[in-house]
Formats: sequence, structure tokens, C-alpha cells
Amino acid sequence: MLLPKSLLDSSITAQIGPTNTGKTHRAVERMLEHETGMIGLPLRLLAREIYDRVSARVGEGAVALVTGEEKRSGPRPRYYVCTVEAMPTDREVDFLAIDEIHLAGHVERGHVFTDRLLNWRGRRETWFLGADTIRPILERLAPTAVIECKPRMSRLSWGGNVNLRGLPPRSAVVAFSVDRVYELAERLRARRGGAAVVMGALSPRARNAQVALYQSGEVDYLVATDAIGMGLNMDVDCVAFADLRKFDGRKLRGLEDAELAQIAGRAGRYHNNGKFVTLAPLPALPPGTVRAIEEHHFPVQTRVFWRNSDLDLRSLASLAASLARRPPQSCLELVDDAEDARALARLVADAEIAARCRSSANVALLWQVCQIPDYRQLQLDDHFKLLRAVFLQLTGPRGRLEKDWIARHLERLSELQGDIDTLLARMAFIRTWTYITHHSRWLDDARAWQEQARKLEDDLSDALHERLVRRFVDAASRRGRGRPAARGQFAEQLRDAVALVSSDEVATPVDLDRWVDELVQAGSDRFGLDDEGRIVVVGEEGGGPHPPLPNPPAMVRAEQSSPPPHAFPDGRVLGRLTRGADRLRPEVVVTADNLGPGAKLRLQRRLVAWARDLAETLLALLRDEPLAKLGPAARGIVYQLEQGLGTALATAAQAQLRQIAPADRSRLGRAGIKLGRRVVYAAPLLRPEAVLVRATLCRAFLGPGVPLAPPPSPARCFLPSEEIDDDTCLAMGFPVFGGVAIRADEVEFLATRIASGLRTRAVGERLGCDEEIAAAVVAALAEPRRRR
Repeated sequence: MLLPKSLLDSSITAQIGPTNTGKTHRAVERMLEHETGMIGLPLRLLAREIYDRVSARVGEGAVALVTGEEKRSGPRPRYYVCTVEAMPTDREVDFLAIDEIHLAGHVERGHVFTDRLLNWRGRRETWFLGADTIRPILERLAPTAVIECKPRMSRLSWGGNVNLRGLPPRSAVVAFSVDRVYELAERLRARRGGAAVVMGALSPRARNAQVALYQSGEVDYLVATDAIGMGLNMDVDCVAFADLRKFDGRKLRGLEDAELAQIAGRAGRYHNNGKFVTLAPLPALPPGTVRAIEEHHFPVQTRVFWRNSDLDLRSLASLAASLARRPPQSCLELVDDAEDARALARLVADAEIAARCRSSANVALLWQVCQIPDYRQLQLDDHFKLLRAVFLQLTGPRGRLEKDWIARHLERLSELQGDIDTLLARMAFIRTWTYITHHSRWLDDARAWQEQARKLEDDLSDALHERLVRRFVDAASRRGRGRPAARGQFAEQLRDAVALVSSDEVATPVDLDRWVDELVQAGSDRFGLDDEGRIVVVGEEGGGPHPPLPNPPAMVRAEQSSPPPHAFPDGRVLGRLTRGADRLRPEVVVTADNLGPGAKLRLQRRLVAWARDLAETLLALLRDEPLAKLGPAARGIVYQLEQGLGTALATAAQAQLRQIAPADRSRLGRAGIKLGRRVVYAAPLLRPEAVLVRATLCRAFLGPGVPLAPPPSPARCFLPSEEIDDDTCLAMGFPVFGGVAIRADEVEFLATRIASGLRTRAVGERLGCDEEIAAAVVAALAEPRRRR
């Protein structure tokens, strides 16, 4: 999103400080206050976590997830949650945020963060979030930024040196190699019952399943790489360093104090204090390092990495020259030997490739191919062979990747047998192929290949999670476990959950984890409402992608018999809608039985997002682009319609109706919005399927103690019970006049005819009511609206 220079000095805020200051949380909340927004995050795993959080607030239909390997988008996305490298350049948004901006000093990735700092802005507001070490760089490169220093919300203190036996529950042990992670997890299994494992190489699906083991209390320990240092939120009381040196891709080196603090800061989330320790036989940390971490004082960054982003793609020579361009400021250091630049240098040395780069289009294509990441971290020759094959096929006669060639590669990765290392290697290669398949112009039937790659990653993720549990979690200690009082946001969902015991008749926890993840990943049309307004499984997924919104939600009759142990069948009740902050934001209670606490939490988050989509889909016509051009008075009417699920009383909108401009009246009319004498309403939202959704949202808001059935279709009116108030009837599209809930369009028809002399008997015949009730309706419609 490279914006004109005139916008580069729009409102800029930099929130800096240590971990656990709530910077990312505040940025997400601020983004949701704007009509549109985008946030760039440092990790795919964190992007998925924030995507889940945002979609639970506004529905999946309003959110897009964009990473190198995963793109998930509703039909009308207003908010984009991305990895920093994958942020789309063709979207302008009102609000833009970049998290962990201090990573501009990272030798491999820093130039991307620096580019976002220099060149990317929101139309109205831009936020940069990071450690306070980046302050001098911000002051120099974004001089108009308002810099806010945020204090840590809890205390982080040194706990000394401990051995594994003395490690307290709710601890995360941190190591910097896969072998060390395995070793420590096995020791914890032998001595403490087991541990969950989190590494950057895990897919979001496998990572979520592992984190759920820990968050739910099925295991009390977590073994992780420094992937947990990038904002992944878990209830950790203590961080234990098992290593203090890491291989950074170039050399083995000791961690800097600021890097240790980033990881140690995962302990003590929100207002819970945390501590950090070293794990014997490591020595204690030096007093100076301890003091720096506890007081959050580190040397400031004076240089960040930079690379020219305005590339000249006319020829290979001009591309190389633009990549080698010197930085314009002394605080910027030219990135040396980046992975994509190494790939370019290697590929242009190939005579056949160089010969095909006679046009600027092919030079641009070659540079795109060089961006394909090497998640396998193989010998460079192997990765270059893949890149070479991709480019030669794309510049061949068909201009597409060959189907048989793709199929052969994916077939090799479909094997689910093997140990953890074997599955991780396959998953890394699948990530590369997922990246490739999301370049839709490179393939025929790209969507089908994307689905196939995603399914392979899911299958490998499930197999990997199963191997991790089998190897690092003692089965006897896991059975029946679940924290009786999990903290914070997880407490309510997890308190009464019980993990499933494996038997011949009942699915194992790993099986249920897999099936829940299938539902979590499914399109919104996998869920529906039964005739009691409960959320149920609808149909099996087909071969292609699904519309991300339920439009309209499927209605099925709930299955009353016990489900088979190895599936969620059609009609299986998963949960029910409950009262939320308002009718537009219902909450969800998961009622599906036999789920462990981790699986229940993941399903609950997915169903909340689906519930938000009910309202988003219902009110989509009120949020279409043509209505964005309305004046203040017309926008006020649209706001009242949103709050009333598509209907408002004319008396409540009198001020706006008097001031509305003629052009806005036309825009509203074209959208199906009727400005009546008694009622303002959106005509499409009176269709039976829309009324059903409106009634469902109203029933949830009233709570379980108030019976509410949808008006029978195609009824023109109904007599509301004493428990149903006028506002609820109005929100269903049936405002109350004379004690009768009358469909909004029928109200306007009758009001017009009554003014022309329509008799009471004719009103009764039309509404199907006796003459006394009809008289009350006539009286109510013949004069200004009176509440009963």
C-alpha cells in the first residue's frame, strides 16, 4: 500500500515499550474503530491468532487473512490481518499498524519492516508498535510520529537457577534447536507427565492443537523455541531458558539482553506477575542482564536494514542496479545477501534463464519467482532447482505450471507415516507449495491446487500433533485432566470441561482434536440453525471452496441420537446463541459433548465468528459501497436501520428524514430502503430467510427464559405474547400497532389505504383478526405512532 507523499505525514502514532504492555491489543481495538484497516504481524502463527480474534468480533465475512502460505477472505473484507511480508500493496485502508517494528534491525527481514516504516500509511491513521529501543530510528525516519511509551502491566522478576524437578507448573522451557526441544520435552514427560511443543516450523493447525493442550491444563509445561517471543499469548507464569545461544542462520551466537527480554516477557500476562529463570546446568544470568530485563533498559538501535523498494524491472542489469542502490540516510544499512537476492544472482547465471529475460514482464516474473521461500532450509542447489523449473515452465509455451509436475511433487508429500522430523520436513515443503499455489496466474485451476495443498498441510498437521502427543505426553496423566480454574479469557470456557478418555467406542482426544480443527477450518456454510435456533453441522464439504458467509443460513432438524464416534454428522448440535452486548453481537455457548477443553475452546471461537457473520450477512446491503457516499442525515437513518436489524420507526428518524438530500433518497431507494410514513425499512430484509435470521438474533438477545418463535411465513402479522416487547418485534421487521405486530411493508400499505378510507372490516379481513383488534390497528395507524 504505497501511498502518495501527501499522505505520508498523516496521523502517526508509535506505541513503544516492553512486552505485555497491551500494544497489539490496543492496535486491534483501534483498527476496529475505523471502517477499514490492516495490521502487519511478524509471524504467520500470530497473524492467525489475531485473525481469529478479529473475526470473532466482526465475523469472518469482514476479515481477510493474508500470509505467504494462507489467504482466507470474506466477500467484503474491511480488515486485513497479514504477515508483514505479505501485506497487499493494492489496498488502501483508513488504519494501518505494523507490529514489532524494531525488527527493522533484523539482518534477514529488517529491510521489509524498514520499508513499511518509510513508505506505508493508513489514509487516516498509522500505528507502529515495538520495543523502546527503536525510538531514535522512529524520531529520525518518522519525525511527525507521536511517540507513546507504555509500561508493562505486570512485574517481571528473576527467579534464579533451577533444575527440571524444581520447575513450577505453567512454565515454558525455551531452547533454540529442534533436538533440544525434543530432549527437554521427553525429560518433562518422564518426570512431570508431559509437555506441549511450540516451534515456528509448526503449522497454525498443529500449533493451535499443541497450545490447547497447555492452555486447557491437560499438560502443565510447554517447550518452545523463540517463536513464543513474538506476541503469542498463553498463560505462562515462568519462562525457563535451557539455552542462551542460538544459530541465527549464519552463525552460532549468544542472545543479546533485549532478545532474552523479548522471550522472558511471555511470563506474566496481563496483570499476573511473571518470572524468568535459567535451567540447570546453565549458570545464572549475569546481574547486569537480570537488571536490564527487570528494568527494561537496553541499548537503543542506531541503524536498521534497508533495501530499495522502487525496483527498475526493465532489464536484469537495471534490476541488479536498483537492488544495489545505496541508502539515502546514514541510519539505514543496505541489506547484504538476502535470500531472494541470492536466488536472483544464481538464476541469472543460468544462460537459458537469462535468455528468457529479454522483456520487462519476464524480469518482473523472475523476481517474483525469487520470492518463493525455502522453508525446508535445504542446500541452496535444491531450492534453486525448484525455482528454475518454476520459471522455465512459466515462460514456456503454456505460461503455466504443468499439472503433472505439480501432482508428482504433492503426491510425494501425502504420506503420513514417519517420525516427527520426517513430518516436519514434509510440512515445510508443503508450505513452499502452498505459497506457489496462491499465485493464481501461475496455475490452471489454482483454487483446486490451493485446496489440495491446504488439505495436505492439515493432514500432516494432524499426524504431527498425534506424534507429538504420543511422544511427549503421558497418556495416563492426560486422561480426565483439565484446569479447574483457568485464568483470564479462558476461564469461563474451560472450567467445567472434561477431556475424553480413549476407548473402543469413543473417539480419542487426538481424533476429536482433528475433527474440531476440520470444523474450525470449514467454510461458514458448514454450519446452520435448527428449528430451535441452535447451531448445527450442515452438509459435508464439497471439493471446492465454500462461500464464507451463511446466506441464508441452512435450516435443518437436529439429530437427537448419539453421534458416531468418528464424525460430526449432519444435524449434530454444536452450540447455541446467547445474549451478547447487543442483537448484532451474540455470544455462543458450546453444547457439544465429549470434547476436551482445548477442542471446546477452538470450536467456541469458530462459532462466535460464524455468529458474527449472521449479522454481517443480514446487514450487508446497508454497508455496500454506494451507501458510503451518503450525507450525514442519510447515514443516521442507515445507522438506525442497522441497530434495528433493518427496521426503524419513522418517529425515531424524524430529524434525519426532514434533512435528507434528494440524491440520498434516490441512493437509499435503489438499495431497497423504504422511507415510509410510519416505518423506515429495508425491503430485502423482510424476506422469510432474513426474518428467520432476525428472529434468531432477537431470541439470543432475549435469553433462554423468553420463548420466541419466528413469525410464520408468509404471515403479514402476529399477536406478540406478553414476554415479547415492542422493540423485539420491530427488530424482527414487525412493528407493533394497536397491539398487533405487523410486517413493515404491510404497515405502510395499510397506513396509505386507511388514510384513503379503508374500513375496519377490510383491515381485519386482510390481517386475519377480529373487528376489535382491527379497530385498534386502524386507530394506531390513523394517527402518529403511539407505543403500547
